[in-house]
Amino acid sequence: MNTLFLKRAGLCMAMGLASMQVMAASSDDFVEAATEAGIAEVVTGNLALEKSKDAEIKTFAQQMVTDHTQANQKLGDIARKLDISVPDEAALTDKVKKMILEWRDESFDKSYVNNQVDAHEKAVELFKKEAASSDKPELKAFASETLPTLEKHLEHAKQLQAKHGK
Repeated sequence: MNTLFLKRAGLCMAMGLASMQVMAASSDDFVEAATEAGIAEVVTGNLALEKSKDAEIKTFAQQMVTDHTQANQKLGDIARKLDISVPDEAALTDKVKKMILEWRDESFDKSYVNNQVDAHEKAVELFKKEAASSDKPELKAFASETLPTLEKHLEHAKQLQAKHGK
């Protein structure tokens, strides 16, 4: 196996955390999947801020870090109020970092934007499902309020993919 393949596999696995449980069956599953997705967005966004040389991608990455940090905090507050366990942020951050191998700088932007499209498509699906069918009014409201931001992220990621990806 070549090194580039392993590096890309690491990126895919890291971004896969953002969609590991798209078909969340319960509120607990939604909290876990959404938390994992949010943390993966923050970690990969910070990595993009460090590694990307493209100003537009860095602006997008900063927006991902800001928006997903805020959403993670809000979701954590709601989950604690509902006595739903929240995955350990430090452990998930370490898990994402361990999966991300050093990427070649020339392929980083392409890999990042392609995976942002995939991750946000899955996040939109997850949040739509929770907004439509949650048995917890607080989580239903959170998913409904957060969904438009995720949809904007997806559209922006698709624009970046058209320029830098595929």
